[in-house]
Amino acid sequence: MLRLRALFFFVSSQLLLGGCTFRGPAERMQPSVPTSRPVSPLPPPVPPRIYRLGHLDTLVQLPGRVLSIHQGSRNVYQRLPHTTWLPPEAETEEQEIDFAAEEQLRLRAAGPSVRRVGNSLVLSLSAAKPLRLTNNPDEDYEKNIGYEYVGSLPEIKQWLISVRLYEGGYFLLVDQRTGRRTRVWSPPAVAPDGRHFVCGNSDVLARYEPSGLQIWSVEGNKLQKLWERQTEWGVTGPRWLDNKTILFEQDFFDNGDVDTRVVRMRVVP
Repeated sequence: MLRLRALFFFVSSQLLLGGCTFRGPAERMQPSVPTSRPVSPLPPPVPPRIYRLGHLDTLVQLPGRVLSIHQGSRNVYQRLPHTTWLPPEAETEEQEIDFAAEEQLRLRAAGPSVRRVGNSLVLSLSAAKPLRLTNNPDEDYEKNIGYEYVGSLPEIKQWLISVRLYEGGYFLLVDQRTGRRTRVWSPPAVAPDGRHFVCGNSDVLARYEPSGLQIWSVEGNKLQKLWERQTEWGVTGPRWLDNKTILFEQDFFDNGDVDTRVVRMRVVP
């Protein structure tokens, strides 16, 4: 009996040891599985052409001083206060603008200080005799001239007059006190504090008129041109962001056509 128990104990022990081995199955090499597909390198980004036209980003004001021109926001530009001086251009060549009728509308809003008497535009001055600007429709290239009342700039006490020549023309500012006349490139955009104004012009396609920018200061009844620069790009619709900075539409000729972007530039130190 004792022998049977001993044999049973021995066999059971061997079975338990065989079933509780710590030796696992042999490890095998797993095939390499890529976690993602190989990505081909992307081509370097190509900036829009405008950012490669570096000459549009600076303006030389004086020798040794360069003004930086920065990209502006069109949404901000459209919200800035401005004055539309002239009637919109005709949509087709067949349509013609009646300048006399347009002037009559503006004269009604001007009051008694500005009136049309025949071929003459009569301006009543506060500190001098009335100023009379008379049209001359002569066919002579040198003598032909016409004056058209455009509007008033009460913040700088000036009237704006459009001067038409046999070919082309320009703008005049007439002091409402003394009658002093100042020739400018375009209708002015006056700073909020009334101490400066800018005149911008754009004719980058035909190049018949100068393209560029004028900066003026206002001290009492004296207008002083601080500087002007003719540029290969044009300035359309300048508007003041503050008393030192303007936003405008910069017109430039590129790839056989005229393109436009809104830019920002600080013009007063």
